[in-house]
Amino acid sequence: MTIVSRNMKPTRFGFGEGLVIAGKRNTNLVCLGADITSSVSLNYFSEKFPERFFSMGIAEQNCVSVLAGLALSGKIPVFSTYAVFAALRTTDQIRVSLCYNNLHAIIGGAHAGISVGPDGATHQALEDIAIMRALPNITVLSPCDSTQTKKLTIAAIEQCKGPVYIRFGREAVPDFTDENETIKIGKGQTLLEGNDISIIATGHMVWEAIEAARILKKEGISIRVINIHTIKPIDEEIIIKAARETKGIISCEEHQISGGLGSAIAEVLVKNHPTKMEFIGMNDCFGQSGSPAELMNYYKLTAKHIAEQCRKFLNK
Repeated sequence: MTIVSRNMKPTRFGFGEGLVIAGKRNTNLVCLGADITSSVSLNYFSEKFPERFFSMGIAEQNCVSVLAGLALSGKIPVFSTYAVFAALRTTDQIRVSLCYNNLHAIIGGAHAGISVGPDGATHQALEDIAIMRALPNITVLSPCDSTQTKKLTIAAIEQCKGPVYIRFGREAVPDFTDENETIKIGKGQTLLEGNDISIIATGHMVWEAIEAARILKKEGISIRVINIHTIKPIDEEIIIKAARETKGIISCEEHQISGGLGSAIAEVLVKNHPTKMEFIGMNDCFGQSGSPAELMNYYKLTAKHIAEQCRKFLNK
């Protein structure tokens, strides 16, 4: 299977596009902004449906409380801001108002990961997956590119029953998901087949994993690449199958290793099929200011670093 990027596009654009499509289908869809409307692509919706968009000011905790009220009133409410505010500043409101009541509402965590770049450590959400997946009733999504973000945004609105957290980034990344592809929440995707190592990645790291597999293919190393776009509920079947059919698993995420995708994978494996595993991500540290490319390289989250980790893994 050949995976080709059509263009470079921020995943946040897909979020905005998905909201517009879903908004046309359902007049009960409403959106809340927190003074950074265009930064998180909520302007796509606000320009199309101004009567269904509400600017709440820089008051993220209040936004989630209003989100709950709208859900209880029969609306399908969406709120988005930077993930450090959407997931961390509002954890209490998400836990008690949304999750405890199992309300159908969508939270968009934008500018996630180290690739936010110059904004620095305070604005680089690296703990949101761990926090959100620990909460009962919530679905946690981490799409790999803009097209998949669009598809998962629509699915979150139209298919889910309870609260949903969608994580996406700021910088333009390769957009390679087929427009005609069916995306199912809770089902991972095997993008490349291989029998030496399984790289299981999420978000922006999926493309880096694909590129690493291409590097290693030239060296005769066969890599299976799996995209886990749904962190919770996680696809246990695809993980167990990878563990049984390859020599080990390497997780890749633009997030803290502790509590993130790698931890979720390890939980599945220890119960079902223990196997050798390595973790690629932020190793218990904060980020810093720099260009996205500089930071991805500094924290060893690029394709060349993944490839090097795979070589070491096989040589153990």
